[in-house]
Parts: sequence; structure tokens; C-alpha cells
Amino acid sequence: QLLAKREKYPAEQCLPGRKDALEDAPPESATHLWLQGRPLYPPFPDDTETVSFGMGCFWCSENLFMRLEKGIYSTSVGYTGGVTPNPTYEEVCSGKTNHAEVVRVVYKPEEVSFEDLLHRFWEGHDPTTQNRQGNDFGTPYRSAIYYSTEEQRATAERTRAQFQELLRARGVDAPI
Repeated sequence: QLLAKREKYPAEQCLPGRKDALEDAPPESATHLWLQGRPLYPPFPDDTETVSFGMGCFWCSENLFMRLEKGIYSTSVGYTGGVTPNPTYEEVCSGKTNHAEVVRVVYKPEEVSFEDLLHRFWEGHDPTTQNRQGNDFGTPYRSAIYYSTEEQRATAERTRAQFQELLRARGVDAPI
């Protein structure tokens, strides 16, 4: 069972989930406490872009982004990258949803670049440990970038290669 959490399950072996959102999920009208009333859910202003980062515990990850001095419009935590609709925390922890814990970052590119966000992402966790961050292990804690534009994808791939080279120069040969 322990080893099963280190790899994703075939989709047909994942939990079925549910059609409707969980009762204790924030309502669509929910706002962000730290970011002073900004919405957690779309629609977001036209001058914003979104990206989701998987980098271990989503609460710790969210804290890294929501406290940036400028450019962050909103953040929220949740699960993505899997197949189970509207999973519970316990279902995600089982590994049988294929979801990752993520922080969604809504940002203003005029105020903070995507490359700056990626800098925080690469340095804010250990992307060389497969499906593990600290004491948290399993596929929910994988390192992942869920981009929303092709430009973001290209920038993420470029900075991944740069960070990989930096790690190698410092004696870390593990792949990202």
C-alpha cells in the first residue's frame, strides 16, 4: 500500500468522487482573507493570468505566493491533475484520485513576471524528490506546474532547464 502512493493509478482504478462540490468547500462568493476580499473563484480581472503550482503542502505553498509584495491578485488551494471529481482530503491522501495538492495563483503580469513566480516555485521546494516534500509523500505532493498559456509552458520549461543546470553545478545530479 505504501509503495502504491508513489505512482499514479490507472484512471479506471481511481475513486469515483462526486458530481457536486463538497458541502464544506468555500462558496462561490468566498473571498480571500489575507488579500483583503479578493475572490477565490473566477471570473478574475482581464489583466490577470492564472497558474497552479504543486510543491508539497498547499498551505505552505500558498503562503510563499500570497505574501509577495506586488502583483498577486488572489490565491487559493485545492486539488488538480487527477481524475476524481470533487475529492475529499482523505480521498486525495489515499493517492487514488491522482490529484496533486496545489496553490492557484492569480497574478498581474504587469506587476510581477511569470518568471519571478517560477523563481519562487523552484526555490520554494525540492523538485528533485519524486512525490515527496519533507515528511509528506505520495503523488499528492508531487512537483508540478499547471500552466494556462503556451507562453507559461515555454517559460516553465526554460527555467526548469536553467534550475537543473544550477543544481548540477552545485553537485546535485538528481533530475527535476
